[in-house]
Amino acid sequence: ILDVTATLAQNQVVIDLARRQRKPTGEWGPLRPWWYAPRAAHVKYDPEDRLILALLDEAQGMSPQALYAPAMTPSTSSAASSAANVAANAEVPEGEGNGEPAPANGASAEPARRLPARRPTNSELRGTRRFILRKDQVSLVERLARTGRLRLRRTEGEDDPPTIRWDDGQPWRFSLDLRSEMGGKRWAWRGWIRRSKDRMDLSEPLVLLPGLLVLGVGRAARFDDLGVMPWIIRLRYEKEITFVEPQQDLMLGRILAETRVPPSELVESIPFDEINSKPRPSLTLRTPRQNWGLGADKLIGELEFDYEGAVIPAGRTTPLAVSTEHAVVIRRDPKTESAADVKLFELGFREAKDPRLEPGTLELPAKRLSQVTKELVLAGWRVEAEGKLIRAAGEFKMAVTTNIDWFELDGGIDYGVRNVSLPELLSAVERGESMIELGDGSMGMLPEEWLKKYGLIAELGTSDSGSLRFSTAQAGILDALLASQPEIRVDEAFERVRENLRKFEGIQPIDSPPGFHGELRPYQREGLGWLDYLQRFGFGGILADDMGLGKTIQVLALLQRRRFRRQAKGPTLVVVPRSLVFNWHQEAQKFTPRIRVLDYTGPGRHALRAKFGEHDLIITTYGTLRTDIAELNQIDFDYVVLDEAQAIKNAESQSAKAARLLKARHRLAISGTPIENHLGELWSLFEFLNPGMFGADSVFKKFSSGTGAGLDESERQLLAKALKPFILRRTKQQVVDDLPDKTEQTLYCDMDPEQRKLYDELRAHYRDALLRKDAAELDRSKIEVLEALLRLRQASCHPGLISAEHAELPSAKLDMLIPSILEVVEEGHKVLVFSQFTSFLAIVRERLEAEGLTYEYLDGRTRNRAARVERFQTDESCPIFLISLKAGGLGLNLTAAEYVYLLDPWWNPAVEAQAIDRSHRIGQTQHVFAYRLICRNTVEEKILELQQKKRDLADAILNADNRLISSLTRDDLEFLLS
Repeated sequence: ILDVTATLAQNQVVIDLARRQRKPTGEWGPLRPWWYAPRAAHVKYDPEDRLILALLDEAQGMSPQALYAPAMTPSTSSAASSAANVAANAEVPEGEGNGEPAPANGASAEPARRLPARRPTNSELRGTRRFILRKDQVSLVERLARTGRLRLRRTEGEDDPPTIRWDDGQPWRFSLDLRSEMGGKRWAWRGWIRRSKDRMDLSEPLVLLPGLLVLGVGRAARFDDLGVMPWIIRLRYEKEITFVEPQQDLMLGRILAETRVPPSELVESIPFDEINSKPRPSLTLRTPRQNWGLGADKLIGELEFDYEGAVIPAGRTTPLAVSTEHAVVIRRDPKTESAADVKLFELGFREAKDPRLEPGTLELPAKRLSQVTKELVLAGWRVEAEGKLIRAAGEFKMAVTTNIDWFELDGGIDYGVRNVSLPELLSAVERGESMIELGDGSMGMLPEEWLKKYGLIAELGTSDSGSLRFSTAQAGILDALLASQPEIRVDEAFERVRENLRKFEGIQPIDSPPGFHGELRPYQREGLGWLDYLQRFGFGGILADDMGLGKTIQVLALLQRRRFRRQAKGPTLVVVPRSLVFNWHQEAQKFTPRIRVLDYTGPGRHALRAKFGEHDLIITTYGTLRTDIAELNQIDFDYVVLDEAQAIKNAESQSAKAARLLKARHRLAISGTPIENHLGELWSLFEFLNPGMFGADSVFKKFSSGTGAGLDESERQLLAKALKPFILRRTKQQVVDDLPDKTEQTLYCDMDPEQRKLYDELRAHYRDALLRKDAAELDRSKIEVLEALLRLRQASCHPGLISAEHAELPSAKLDMLIPSILEVVEEGHKVLVFSQFTSFLAIVRERLEAEGLTYEYLDGRTRNRAARVERFQTDESCPIFLISLKAGGLGLNLTAAEYVYLLDPWWNPAVEAQAIDRSHRIGQTQHVFAYRLICRNTVEEKILELQQKKRDLADAILNADNRLISSLTRDDLEFLLS
């Protein structure tokens, strides 16, 4: 008998057992309570009763086998011959006695199976007639109802409760109905029970439990609570629950997270879509209203995540984000949210410890506000600081118009709420501000990249009534500055200029002209095409090919082409160092014999000026140019060519000033090293080539920061883009296609504590000894400086190079080198090992011998060099060559090697390059791998940085090597000993 009152009180199905007996008249007697004692189960019951009782035993923790042990005999009685109703885990009422069900009709009694001997419990002795079913046992109700064994008692004392019939239809399901009130500011929740088109109120069933629904008409059916039974219980008793925004979305997210079905199956009143979406982090920063123990220099922050309009505080644990307004359910992205937490931690946020603050509140030093705001907004976060929303800059709107001899730039930035004009932006930047008021209470960030470009634009252009003016010579730099702005509007005239600049990318090679004696190589024909491009559009440029690639020949081909096509308007003046005068004469006679050459040098040269018109090529020196500029600037030349143009790198030199005074239709510079020390040298060259291109000398020097150290990567890229059409540089590696590729890599080693201790002691000693000297004393202490650097470099290689007593100490480089060599040799490759220290090579020899490896060795004292090289080149059993850097850096051809190890760096990168080139040279058919071994946090790292400072400057613009600075400054020494 299912007891409704007890079931509702327990919130679980409560079953009482009862039985009745047939009277002699054949009628059934009244129902009477029946106490079931498992240990008294020695009668053979009806099979269905036996099964039900077995399930009762299981409910009480007994194995069903205890009842099923005797063989079951099919019963001939009807299913209604006896009835039992089940439940589990009930308290047994005091004073209720034992009872046993009657045997089934026609069945003989069987002896009970003997159970293991143990002391029986009181419950087992008394028997049980009430059971409380667990959730997983509710299916037993269905079994009882289907066999007519289940009745429904709605009130106590009901003598003949009605039978419960089982409803075989589809399960009833819970459904949540959402209703908007007060214009969406409040939401009402109501629950229903649905099956197909039928619907009933949650209060209608007498019993409503997970898996089971019982109606007052004595009908039971399956019920699917969708996993949200606690919500159903609440709605069943409260009828309706109301939530205000934003609680509505939060609570709906909780119930949807608990259910096991899609949102559309739980909530039928709103067609929710379940989507996956990445959140937008949202950070609110403010000064605490009370100190809360944070200190006056702290800000507090609250992190939230915006999922398509559903905003979830960072501390919420629900896995779903809900936006009722947009009818979407979004599964939260814990990976993205965790990354946001990590980002804040990296930026200096920490969790506030004061218990009076909300859990999860963050704190940040106030001084970091500007940096943090900028970084997060640029990363796409929503950031509100002190009640003001911070907006990132939108698209740039720029326009260029062309006037008689200048270009005019106008425009601004769109922040969404309004456009900020170029004059406003310029004014904000001039005041040193990083944000600008937008008028709606929000602040607009001036993008850092734009600020840098503005710095160049403002310096290179001239401000005029809210716009900027640029000279026609600055078309290239203006185009580079504006290249990243896709929405820029330009007029037809400026577009033609831009198109001409773009044609540099598509320059076609030009064959040597008639009258040119010789054959131009493919890259030289491309060079001739570039020179023709400059000529056609009136640009000056720098031919900056590597030495030996024929720069002079390419210029002579250009001059011969102009002569043949009768384009030349007057002679060409070539200015060269004195040592190159004869070379130009010789090259011109060899390749362009029809070009008439005049040597305008020496004491008798003045009489030759009258003959300039009879010649095609005038050759003079920089010294003569300086002396005769007053006369030479009176002549209109067709071309002025400066060979070894680095001679005018100093804009204040007499040579540079004289060169700028020359008049010519076209200008050209030839230099393998147009940048030897700093980018400011380019201003002098381009002021000769394209006057006014980079504005005033002071502006370009500010841009280049003297040594170039002030340029960041974006500025270097900008300068490189602006200069690209005007500088042509090819290296030997680019044009000699039979030279294989090489890969260079720096391998960093970490010292063991013993080696580190020795190194740090040496560094401290020399730092104290040297850096306390004044500049004059330091200048007289070069030997001591060299000794200090030598000793520190030796300590980086191996402690044994400092003293024999340290020979047994570990070496980080050796520990990395030997395993690497073993692996390479085992794979069948050959190896070169270079070091400046023969004492270090001696230690390497000992390790190689200990490993049983064959090697060759060469230093300055080695005899029979050729035989040793020949053995390494041809003997497969000799895979390693140890070489002193100075002894083997030149003159050796070791193309059998594919791997090169440089054990210690040297000041001049060219020396290392020569060592690598022992393997990487013509005749090499394999890819060459070169490795530099560098000890971390030592003078070796500092040497590399000094190399890069002197080499990267030009590499960034020209991709070429430069002359190295030959001496160390005090700053360099402090850097090396730091």
